[in-house]
Amino acid sequence: MLRNYLKIAWRNLGKNKFYTFLNVFGLALGLASCLLITLYVLDELSYDKSFNHADRIYRVNSDIKFGGAEMKLAVAPDPMAFTMLKDYPQVEAAMRIREDGSSLVRRTGTTENLQEALVVYVDSSFFKVFQIPIVAGDSHRVLTQPNTMVISERDAEKYFGKENPIGKTLLLDNNQSYTVTGVMENIPSHSHLGSLNMLLSMSTNRESREDNWGSHNFNTYLLLREGVDAAGFEKNFDTILEKYTGKWTQSVMGATLSELKKSGSYIKYALMPVTDIHLRSDRTAELGNNSNVQYVYIFSLVAVFLLAIACVNFMNLATARSSNRAREVGVRKALGSERSSLVNQFLTEAVMLSFLALALAIILAILALPLFNNLAGKEIAFPYQNGLFWAASVVTGIVVGIMAGSYPAFFLSAFQPLKVLKGAVQLEGKGGYLRNSLVVFQFMISVMLIIGTGVIYKQLNYIQTKKLGFNKEQVLIVKNAYALNRQSQAFKEEVSQLPNVETSTITSFLPTPSTRSDYGFFPEGQLQQDKSVSMQKWDVDYDYVKTLNLEMKAGRAFQKDFLSDSSGILINETAAKILGFADPVGKRIFIMPDEKTRERITFTILGVVKNFHFASLRQNIGALSMVLKPSKGLVVVRLKGGDYTKTIGQIEGLWKTMAPGQPFNYQFMDQDFDSQYRSEQRVGQIFITFAVISIIIGCLGLFGLSAYTAERRTKEIGVRKVLGASVGSIVGLLSKDFIKLVLLAIIFGSPIAWYAMNTWLQDFAYHVEISWWMFVSAGILAIVIALLTISFQSIKAALMNPVKSLRSE
Repeated sequence: MLRNYLKIAWRNLGKNKFYTFLNVFGLALGLASCLLITLYVLDELSYDKSFNHADRIYRVNSDIKFGGAEMKLAVAPDPMAFTMLKDYPQVEAAMRIREDGSSLVRRTGTTENLQEALVVYVDSSFFKVFQIPIVAGDSHRVLTQPNTMVISERDAEKYFGKENPIGKTLLLDNNQSYTVTGVMENIPSHSHLGSLNMLLSMSTNRESREDNWGSHNFNTYLLLREGVDAAGFEKNFDTILEKYTGKWTQSVMGATLSELKKSGSYIKYALMPVTDIHLRSDRTAELGNNSNVQYVYIFSLVAVFLLAIACVNFMNLATARSSNRAREVGVRKALGSERSSLVNQFLTEAVMLSFLALALAIILAILALPLFNNLAGKEIAFPYQNGLFWAASVVTGIVVGIMAGSYPAFFLSAFQPLKVLKGAVQLEGKGGYLRNSLVVFQFMISVMLIIGTGVIYKQLNYIQTKKLGFNKEQVLIVKNAYALNRQSQAFKEEVSQLPNVETSTITSFLPTPSTRSDYGFFPEGQLQQDKSVSMQKWDVDYDYVKTLNLEMKAGRAFQKDFLSDSSGILINETAAKILGFADPVGKRIFIMPDEKTRERITFTILGVVKNFHFASLRQNIGALSMVLKPSKGLVVVRLKGGDYTKTIGQIEGLWKTMAPGQPFNYQFMDQDFDSQYRSEQRVGQIFITFAVISIIIGCLGLFGLSAYTAERRTKEIGVRKVLGASVGSIVGLLSKDFIKLVLLAIIFGSPIAWYAMNTWLQDFAYHVEISWWMFVSAGILAIVIALLTISFQSIKAALMNPVKSLRSE
């Protein structure tokens, strides 16, 4: 029986090659898109799950409100890990990571440095928590001594080739020597720790103090014992706050935790599962750029929508051509066929078509995967050897075939043979209503994707063009300025003399991804918490304000003519507002006293800088201060214009003269700024790609339906032409029904798109408003696309010789 079903199905598919092609290609596009998105989603969901006991590893997060600032931190106080391990037997292991930024690294005895993007200090218990295998060295003794390090297999090959690196030394930043005591397997790329290749012993870090509960600088991880309920264990942080943090606030600030709470301030600690970090954490001091679970949800919905549109195409074309199968059904029923056998026949055709589409979809996905990886910033490999994938593909082919073919099968098999053979069956009843509903559904999704793409690109354009309060154009950032050692100032002066250079400055702090440093400030003579302000403190030189084109709201910037400026400070408008100074210039403020020395460093406010966006546009502008202090991180150069290549070459020449053997790395500030929004840019590109695919799939179905409509109304068109109807009126007649459906799709899809994109925009403190014209534009585009799709068949039918159409039976 199955063999007969397959044979008849194959004949029917071959008999109607045009509609078979539309169905197969449309379904293949939907399946290929769905497959690519599924690979993307599975890739995103796999982060940090390869670690042993990943379900028991947690990071300690900190939420702090103090001095008018709210901070969500991925770090905890220095003593947290040690204290949790000491006081709570539920903790099996604990460790800390302290980021040290990028470093220049070279093997001792050589002169050429290489750039390491991220070097960190870690406790030796790092390997107990994450259980990353040590492939060389004693796993029980690595990182237990100062000035020791563990490197990845990748770095071992990079610096030592095939030599055994154990016992050999690497020089960091030309001044600190570390002995390699271990080589670890490369940390999986699907981890928020994936960028770590070089681990330094924590005992070398001078910031590490076991009594400093006020400094939140350490990414802290706990491995809980089996059976420990994390939610219940979190309640122990209340005890930690009272027992340790409360003593610190009382000692340093003269205020208890209760008094802080009454004033609106707070400190809270919480556990975050390590497997949630990549998708659900966007905190200050993350170890890398995480993704966003919203995008997983969005793309999952897009995958479902695309597959739904493809299935809708199949159902539409199958029910539309029901008249061509009606007599077949009538004859077969008259000869004794049961309805169940007819249903099986039509479902077999649907499943066969589904598998043809699936085979084509897999080929399309394999061909498109490199382009998709480039678009999404991924390195996804096609799972050729994954048996589960192929099993899932077979199940998908069957399920999609049944889903897409179920309604046509039951619809066609329900025809009454007597009515069909007499030609009395009404084929345009509920089948026509269903087709219309499905066309509306298809274009509703397309309209939603078009509007979503427009909003994303409008927001990205807003980010690019918004006045930020500083000028990021024509600014060159020369990185790793500490490689210049004592010649950094001389380098800056030489660069400033170049004909195409306007000015330059040396700093580690920029309003693009760079160093950050928070401090608590108080007005002179007041140490009350409610008088404090938590703000960034940036180390700058005399030319910083000029180089970034910052504007002064009041007072003046730093000037070399005033020696007293070494104790001066610049603040932004937000800081002035929080401090409550009507006229801040001349007022004195001091940093929160050091816990041990009790020393107060006092500054005189020289000027107020107009607010500028020194953080992402997702955040409101916070409080910021600048002090006159040497810094060697970056040399920032403002260019006048002209031949940038020549100027960069001149700067590189000066670098090689003053820092021989050191890598010359640079980037333009606008590129650095754009990197903050790379995920949104990728989302926009992916969105527009799948919006186009959804339109193509919808158009394939609309093309087939318009062809069928023109075919079904051939005689009507002939009669109308004989009676004097023009080509334009006939085209309008055939098109208006479809345009009505597209208009309904616009009406239904627009409010859903508005809600979804308005929710997405809430992630940005500064964002565009969704304008009415965006919906009008999307609607006009959808109508134009629909008209172009159906016009070919409509014009072809309208131009047909009426003699031929009236003679045809």
